Amino acid sequence: MESQLAVLAEDGAFRGHRTLAEKAFDALHAAIITGQLRPGTRLPIEELAEVLEMSPMPIREAVRRLDSAGLVENIPHRGARVTELSVTDLAEVVEARLALEVLAIRRAAEHFTDEHEQHARETLTRLHELPDDNSAATSAAHAAFHFALYDAAESAWLIRLIRPIWETSERYCLEVPQCRQLVARRHEHEAILGSCVAHDADRAALRLHDHLATTANSIATAMGGDTLFAPDARTS
Repeated sequence: MESQLAVLAEDGAFRGHRTLAEKAFDALHAAIITGQLRPGTRLPIEELAEVLEMSPMPIREAVRRLDSAGLVENIPHRGARVTELSVTDLAEVVEARLALEVLAIRRAAEHFTDEHEQHARETLTRLHELPDDNSAATSAAHAAFHFALYDAAESAWLIRLIRPIWETSERYCLEVPQCRQLVARRHEHEAILGSCVAHDADRAALRLHDHLATTANSIATAMGGDTLFAPDARTS
């Protein structure tokens, strides 16, 4: 754990004019989201303070924020640990994504402009140029495409709500590298974007619903669970 956090600090996690608690949060958050801190890893406050070269107080504040974000859980008499992954939790995460992101894509389709299309196509092109893997670059490009669409909804609150749930969902994708299949499923991204360009809010919502459901089902079955979500027959 020490070497992982040390690398994060060297990569810029501690740069900039921020409070110690913010710096600690950023370092731990990045380590959890990228899988450097594995599910179930204990987070002893004193050890983290030593690794990050700060007092325990900002570490405790950072851990509380991570707890609120669902990335850390505090166990009575045992301390904090990185939240475990489970099919049950995955179902709840994706249910929230379906509620929020489908709403965002509906609004995006209604407000989609030529500028939105140009930006979204640029991000999609960058995604297609990258390897179909779970590298940080590919994950960031995938997120950039989706959020290029959601930004068109012109709702700061939707973005604020979607982003932390998206980050939690990324942890599951890291555990099941084959879940994305970006090359094989390229047409899904194209179809969602095309529906937005056509200002077809209903079609965009259906396409995105099935896109998210397919990924969730792939992860759930790989984890030994059952299929979680049925595709919408109207997209067939």
